[in-house]
This record gives sequence, C-alpha cells and structure tokens, in this order.
Amino acid sequence: MQPVPPTTPPQDLPAAALSTGAVARRLGVSPTTLRSWERRYAIGPARREDGRHRRWTAQDIARLELMCRLTAQGVPPAEAARAAQDTAPAAPAVREDAGRAPGGPNSLPLGEVRPECRGLARAAVRLDAPAVEELLDAALAEHGLVTAWEEVIAPTLHAVGRKWASAGERYVEVEHLLSWYVSSALRRIRTAPGQPHTPPVLLACVPGELHSLPMEALAAALGERGLPVRMFGPALPADALHEAVRRTGPRAVVLWSQSRTTADRPLVRSVAGIEWGLRGARGHSAVLLAGPGWASGPQDPRTERLFGLRSGVDLIAALAAAGTTPPATGAVRAAPAAYGS
Repeated sequence: MQPVPPTTPPQDLPAAALSTGAVARRLGVSPTTLRSWERRYAIGPARREDGRHRRWTAQDIARLELMCRLTAQGVPPAEAARAAQDTAPAAPAVREDAGRAPGGPNSLPLGEVRPECRGLARAAVRLDAPAVEELLDAALAEHGLVTAWEEVIAPTLHAVGRKWASAGERYVEVEHLLSWYVSSALRRIRTAPGQPHTPPVLLACVPGELHSLPMEALAAALGERGLPVRMFGPALPADALHEAVRRTGPRAVVLWSQSRTTADRPLVRSVAGIEWGLRGARGHSAVLLAGPGWASGPQDPRTERLFGLRSGVDLIAALAAAGTTPPATGAVRAAPAAYGS
C-alpha cells in the first residue's frame, strides 16, 4: 500500500451538512459512486435526516476527499477507504481562500468558480470517465446549455489547458478525455424543430484550426432554438469553405480561430464577398468571427465579432429573424465571456 499523504483540510466546504448530490458535485464523483463506497466500504455519512436522507458533515467530506486523492494515486478503493477511515480527519474550518482548488500539485488552477466546475475538474484529473460524463449531464440538465458551458465546462477546459501549458507534456490525457466527453454530451442535446426552408448557419474552424469544441457548443445552442446548422468541424480547407457557402446560401458563416496563427483575414474577406443564389436575386452571408485568434486586426466589412456563447446565439437569432445584414457593430454584444477551450 502506498504511504498515506497528510490530510489537508478542504478549502471550500460549508459548515452545514450537504446532500449526496452536492458532495458528489464538489468532489467530482457520481452520486452512484458515493452510495457504492458507502455500501461496500462503510465510508458513509454519520448523519441522516428522517432515517433516509444522507447528510454529509465536514468530517465525512474530509474522509471522502482523502479517499479520492488516494484512488487518484492508484490505491485500490478498499485500501483507500480503510486509510481514510483510520485517519479520521478533524472538521476543517472554513477558510478565506475558498476559491483555491484543493488537491495539491495535481489540482487545476480554477479560481472562483461554481462547485460543479471544481468537481468536474477533479474527476477529469482522476480520469474518472463515468463521473465526468455524469457531472456534465447533470450540469447541462440543471443549468441549461449556455450557462453550463460558460460557467462550468469552459472554465474547466481553460484550467486544463493552462495546466498542460505549464507542465510540459503532462495532463494531455486529461485534456483529451475531458474534451471527448464534453463533445459527446453536447451531441446528446435534443434539437428543437425549426421553420422549414430557413437558410442555415454555417459553422467551421478556419484552415489549420483544430479546436472545435466552442463551435460544437454553438451548434448545440442554435439547435436548441430550432435554428438550422451546418457544422463542418475543425480545419475546413478554404476551397471547401467557399464551396459550402455557395451550395448552402447560409444566413451567417461563423469562423472559429483559436490563435493568431490561424486567423486568416484574406479568407474572411473572400468569404464575405461570395454571392449565392439565382442570377438577379444574389445574396451575401453575414460573416461572424469567433475565438481569441481574431482579437487583433481591423474590422472587416460585413463582419461581426462574437464574444460569448450567449450573446453569439442572440446575435445569430437576430440575423435569422431580420435577414442577412449584420446589426451595427456592438448592437448585440455582451462583455467577453468564456467561449473557448
């Protein structure tokens, strides 16, 4: 058995006892896992309301957190449970630095975030795929797609990216696992029926750009509103993009660029200049630029910047209702929000 690391008090636990669901979100495990641990290893809450409802105290949660750390290091669950029970951590005090993620050097730099975000990060670091999947589905069901993306999913993706950038080749597996399950969760979102014969919205990453999750989130959010989407994913070649615009006659074309190296301004101007439709009734698509890669450079004619998922969906919905001419710059714009990975 591996040595038991010293118990450090959790940094974000309230004094009041919590439900199983709340504890699961904070620790990044599924409620089913907590109930399984209680049944198999007797590592459960000391308190129940009305003999049925579990209520986890600070001491209970401290034991669970130690068990999570041990299992993340490869200790078998039965041994981790015994070690957590034998340690019997004292009740942690609520600290002023509650925004800092506990967990030592393997934790992700999250800052002030929702508890669900912290739990999702812990599950991702442990490579606990079932917990990641369940936590994503719970966040989407509870908060809705846009809020879950901007306040839970995107902050966790950003934290994984920062950790990977600062740790060399480590944590790439965490990023890949989390990205896969985020993508899967987004594709499970039900599309609402839309108006027939409505021009679609074309979504694509510019050539050389492989980060497609933000476009997948936008596709899912537009689908929820019944707006037709043509999603082309990462690194769409320029010729294929031009052909897709001509063939579909889209209401808008959204181009994602994650970095300045992929932000192709000549491509934007060429797409904005494409005409489609029958002779005598030609039309142009609005071109919307999304992603941090477009942060620098002049504003191109007939283009608009998107700064967040919520405001981006609102702007596209306005275009769909009003026609293909973009509103005046800034007319449907919010403060920059989490809209990328």
